Amino acid sequence: MTTTVKLSKLTLSPINVRRRPDDLLEIPQMAADLEARGVLQNLLVTPVKKPRGTFEVFDGGRRLRGLLMLAERGTIDPETYDVPVKVLVGDEATLSETSTAANFHQLKMTPAEECRAFQYFIGLNNDIDGVAKRFGLTRRFVEGRLRLATLAEPIFEALSEGTITLDVAKAYASTENQEKQLLVWNSYGTSYANADTIRRVIANETMKSTDPVAILVGEDRYAEAGGKIDRDLFSDSGDKWVNPEIAQRLAADIMEAEAKRIGEELGLAWIRPIASNYTHSAATGLYRVILPQPDFTEAQLARLDAIAQRQEAIAEEMDDETIDEDAYKALDQEYDALSEEEHALHNIPPVLPDEIKPLVGAFLKLTPRGEMVLDTEYYSEEPVSIGGADENGEDDHGDGAGGGGSTGPGGSYTPPAPPPEAIAPGGKPLSARLYDELAMQRRDVLAATLLSHPALALDYALFVMIDDRASTFSAYGSTIRARSPQDPVSGDQPTTRARGYLAEAHDGLDASWLEHKSEVDRFEAFRALDDDSKAAWLAYIVAMSLEAKASYRAEQCPLHNRLATIMDVDVASWWRPTSENFFDRISKGSILTLLADVGGAALTARHATMKKSEISESCAKLFAGEAIVEPEVRDAALAWVPDAMRFLDKTEADDLEPAEGDPEEQAIVEPEDAEEVGVAGVDETVSGACEIEAESPDQDALAA
Repeated sequence: MTTTVKLSKLTLSPINVRRRPDDLLEIPQMAADLEARGVLQNLLVTPVKKPRGTFEVFDGGRRLRGLLMLAERGTIDPETYDVPVKVLVGDEATLSETSTAANFHQLKMTPAEECRAFQYFIGLNNDIDGVAKRFGLTRRFVEGRLRLATLAEPIFEALSEGTITLDVAKAYASTENQEKQLLVWNSYGTSYANADTIRRVIANETMKSTDPVAILVGEDRYAEAGGKIDRDLFSDSGDKWVNPEIAQRLAADIMEAEAKRIGEELGLAWIRPIASNYTHSAATGLYRVILPQPDFTEAQLARLDAIAQRQEAIAEEMDDETIDEDAYKALDQEYDALSEEEHALHNIPPVLPDEIKPLVGAFLKLTPRGEMVLDTEYYSEEPVSIGGADENGEDDHGDGAGGGGSTGPGGSYTPPAPPPEAIAPGGKPLSARLYDELAMQRRDVLAATLLSHPALALDYALFVMIDDRASTFSAYGSTIRARSPQDPVSGDQPTTRARGYLAEAHDGLDASWLEHKSEVDRFEAFRALDDDSKAAWLAYIVAMSLEAKASYRAEQCPLHNRLATIMDVDVASWWRPTSENFFDRISKGSILTLLADVGGAALTARHATMKKSEISESCAKLFAGEAIVEPEVRDAALAWVPDAMRFLDKTEADDLEPAEGDPEEQAIVEPEDAEEVGVAGVDETVSGACEIEAESPDQDALAA
């Protein structure tokens, strides 16, 4: 029977199948829709004996909660408001089954259907704010759906068909430019690419509104100069400025004007503006001016003596066990204030002498907050002597103490020989970039293996966090102390099995607790996870904290190597050399030497006359186990990994013999240099390899 019942006569039935917390049911949105359109669908109710004339709602709990919210606001009167209901009578099992059926067969609109719907009826009245209010949504959400509706047709069709996810579609919609959308779609649409990759590619030639340069310039000034803005409606990372060259030109004008003003005010030789907070690169070739620390005045010395005496007296008073808590607290605060004053007296900034000002300059920096700040360091183009220092930075007495001066270019430096694992087959060093990339890929292998060892991950994490508090200058190889890993190489990296496994592991984590809006609710939801889910999160977080290497030198992290030994990591099963990640990056001579090691002279001879690209492609198949070769050669190729990808625990590292030769010749070179060296030595490498292999009867038989 369908009828109407006063809102005050309705209560929520305990057999209603929806049991989610109210904060997850989006009741405010439902209330807004009910206020705008009323109840569009009957509530399912059943009569109860007491109180007489009341009903329990066993389907339509969200609508009931929304109506009650409107009643609390005073929008409707529960005593007079008629609610359309359908009255059903039955036992609890029947009613519960009916409630389940009513919810089970609901089919939500797809994001594409939502987009087209919003686009249609908003296009009729252009009332975005009104629609947002009636649906209980933010204007930003509605604008986001409208932006998705204007996606380039192939991308929108993919969203409609479920070929791409909503997050990927939002990444494409981060720009309104359909030409740019299609350009990226044609490159990435047919292959797997996550939303972050799409956003990064689209934003590659734009500037975020959160960039320091953009903050300095300001949106109004940028727009007045003809700059265009892509509003990012799907993230809080900032809108995109389509014309970064305009922003950079405006920022340069602003900083040049400020630099000129400061230079005239301070009387310095120059003020150089840099759109960065770091002066290291800009100061290359300049001499840093070291100013002498000013001597203490008699008043300052007297004050320091008074501070020391008072602190001694305070310490004695605080040692008195009869002192009350308030007095102790006051003494403690006074002691801290005196310590700060003493520190300030000992760190009075040095004063630049007037006669030196025309010889030195400083940098006008741009902070991450978009603020222009004058650097506190002074630089000169020629060595400057201050306070009796000679040109070598030593004072007149020759002990180099107490005086000022300048430091800068000069002296000689011989780079250390690279470690054995940084040497390619054949004795030539790997390029610095290749070594860094292999370090990152080796780190990913360790991280992927660590996922299945949560107990070890916990031990590792606890050790790093605790030991870091007790010691200094330790290389833990992890950012578990809340720092993000700083990879030595930026940009897109070759795809590896380990990296793909890490992404799959993240998708498999129980992320339901992240749906809560407040930190407290998310914390409580996380606490409610079972131990296995927490352990999986722990292993993942620890795994993703691993650094690629301990420093910017070509060296491995001993702790990583120990972890790999404990877990018996099989790098060869996780990582195989390909043209992209290895063979294209080393010289032809190194590849031929490697082939000799794996398959002997016969294998080397088959490749010696090939071009570098052909050898690289052939080796990629061979070391992936896809080439038709002798079983022993195939096994050796599948087991081989470069030393830079091995986890060299102490005993393994000692077994590696350093390459012979001049250390300067073994210095890590860039890819271009490595290529030139490798090509020049191909003939010698091939002939040498053949001579060595000829000494082995087995290899002679294989060659025959």
